[in-house]
Amino acid sequence: MRPVLFALLFSFPVVATEVVQWENIPLPVTLHIGQERIVDVGKAVRIGYPATLEGKVRLQSAGGKVFLLANTAFPATRIQLRDTGSGELILLDIQAVKNATPLEPVQISYSPQTPATAKTPVPVTTSTEPLPVLLVRYAAQNLYAPLRTVEALPGVTPAPVRLAKRITTLLPQQPVTAIPLASWQVNATTVTAIRLQNQSGQRITLDPRELQGQFTAAAFQHGWLGPRGLAEDTTVVYLVTEGPVSRALLPEPKP
Repeated sequence: MRPVLFALLFSFPVVATEVVQWENIPLPVTLHIGQERIVDVGKAVRIGYPATLEGKVRLQSAGGKVFLLANTAFPATRIQLRDTGSGELILLDIQAVKNATPLEPVQISYSPQTPATAKTPVPVTTSTEPLPVLLVRYAAQNLYAPLRTVEALPGVTPAPVRLAKRITTLLPQQPVTAIPLASWQVNATTVTAIRLQNQSGQRITLDPRELQGQFTAAAFQHGWLGPRGLAEDTTVVYLVTEGPVSRALLPEPKP
């Protein structure tokens, strides 16, 4: 018996994508109530939105994409997407309507960079303030300030935080926990934000001279910590280093 050969044809669904060009003009994005729409920004962003959108739309950012889900209709409203690396803004005018038609995901494209601007580090030359001051301010604004007030810092990029989950050698003489939050750098100069929380029932005055390590500069968000359990029991210290902060801290004791 001769073998019988079967030809199997498989068809896979193809998801179309709406590609839009960012040219420093707000991009319109329409949402359908109850349908999540994905906007591929291609870079990590923080979302800023007006209070009028509270309770009307869910906005999430992860992996270079923005996820939008409207639960009620609303007119065109502007939101801000701030590049966490460069501080640059991308503006979207989003609106939500009642419509059951499926929507395509959106992909934002950008004008190609020239070789001179694609990889060359950007020196900070437009300010008379020292770079450590600029970096500390940038880090503090990213953690505490509203998105719309964060000042762009040329050349800044997120930096990897390669530290223990809890640092015990930074302020060993004080009853505080120290947890790394984030780092940013301009060329080799790095600022690292570390959260400090009081573990005692007493107020603690923070003194930068007690910090253990080799730092170019250091600054506290607040000059003291309230007793544990109060809103004031937590603050952030900003450590400026040349190179990774892991080289500047004392090594953690081995278990």
